[in-house]
Amino acid sequence: MPFKANASRRHDIPKQRHRVRSWAEYDTGLRARGSLTVWFTPEAVTHWRAETRTTPGGQRLYSDLAITTALSLRAVFRLPLRQTEGLVGSIVRLVGVELAVPDHSTLSRRA
Repeated sequence: MPFKANASRRHDIPKQRHRVRSWAEYDTGLRARGSLTVWFTPEAVTHWRAETRTTPGGQRLYSDLAITTALSLRAVFRLPLRQTEGLVGSIVRLVGVELAVPDHSTLSRRA
């Protein structure tokens, strides 16, 4: 009888509210959900590298935009930092843009 112990907290799956009329459209829509589109605007490419600092300290290589982009992809795909570094590197290569990719230690420090 343990399955009845949490019955009050269990959520029921609601029934489908509409009927599928065009299975071809439905099938195409399901395939489109798996599509991944990533693009880099020209402004993002120009702002990928950090501006020169005027305060004391080491110079940053990557802008906040680059770090935020990598960490956003990490959150979306639930990846560890090293795999995030690989994902961003492969996306940059696929897009065909010459950008340096932040390494996992930089992502960790600036997160």
